[in-house]
Amino acid sequence: MRTSFRVVALLSCLSPLAFTQQNPPASTAAPSQAPPSSGSGAVITQRPAYNAPVTSSGKGSIQLNVTVTDKSGRVVSGLDQSAFTLLDNNQPAKILSFHAYNGAVQPPPVPVQVIILFDLVDTPFDNVSYARQQVDKFLRQNGGHLAQPVSIYWLTDQGVDVQAEPVLDGNGLADHLEATSGRLRMINRNAGAWGAIERYQFSVKMLTAIAGNEADKPGRKLLIWAGPGWPQLDDPGLNYSDKGQQSLFHQIVDLSTLLRKAHIDLYSVSQGVSGIGTFIYQSYLKEVKKPGQTSPPDITLKVLAVQSGGLVLPPSNDLAGAIDTCVQDAGAYYTISFDPPPADGPNEYHELKVRIATPGLTARTNTGYYNQPLAK
Repeated sequence: MRTSFRVVALLSCLSPLAFTQQNPPASTAAPSQAPPSSGSGAVITQRPAYNAPVTSSGKGSIQLNVTVTDKSGRVVSGLDQSAFTLLDNNQPAKILSFHAYNGAVQPPPVPVQVIILFDLVDTPFDNVSYARQQVDKFLRQNGGHLAQPVSIYWLTDQGVDVQAEPVLDGNGLADHLEATSGRLRMINRNAGAWGAIERYQFSVKMLTAIAGNEADKPGRKLLIWAGPGWPQLDDPGLNYSDKGQQSLFHQIVDLSTLLRKAHIDLYSVSQGVSGIGTFIYQSYLKEVKKPGQTSPPDITLKVLAVQSGGLVLPPSNDLAGAIDTCVQDAGAYYTISFDPPPADGPNEYHELKVRIATPGLTARTNTGYYNQPLAK
């Protein structure tokens, strides 16, 4: 098994939200993002910009990964382009290219990569331990023969610790997981609302670092986030300034765009049972078109998962089964590309819908994108 390396985000472009609260504590510094002093591996720094690969013949074209399911949630293969209608702001958009992929019968040019991320920042220790056992179960099923290459990420207070290379050997990856998990420590959380703010900001920065690290790598990625995700910060006692709203809006635009261009579908799985707060995220799925509409829950794990075309699975004690459900999306899917219309100004939001002609079938893909004027 190869050694791991560190991904550390240094995101000067993502300034912290300007939260205000009565009687704030004296210190609200974010957790350290410096790499540890010991250990091997390279440090990869988040880049402020990158050149995304062209996905069709159209200049500035957008490629979408589309998963089609039936009423029972099973992935559907075997459709042709005539079954698909793409709507951009409820207007039909011309499909420039179409490809259907179906496992070994019609595999994609680059295998779909499955990334399983253990969130040690936002997850209680006992839940992390149980999640490790469940991921071990997932990796060792079918004799350890994985249908898709899998890698393991750890979100810690030091950044994101990444398995060096995705593999198909589930037994070997499980052995490596068992050997390395003991050296990882939990973040030292501050109590109360300010600790939640730290974890919120840190987790968003780390997800952005992951997307930036994957942006230049070809192929689709399923990022399965094992943990409840960072705090939603929907407490009415928390306020934020106009500058904070501007910063949050730009974070939403940047992260949404980066996830799409990196071809990352985000999935949320966690241990437990559904409670009062399980479905609060559904109140924040509506598009954010301008800074004045923003609030912190607009950029939380479950909201981003739905908007990326991934899934939010309810809490369960069968995490291995939940991961299996997510990975099914890699077995059969479609790609379509289109040219966005001219934008009237920067960060112009466009809603996306893919309709399937066959009754009873539903398509999941990116729910929208932020259009930009063409560079002169």
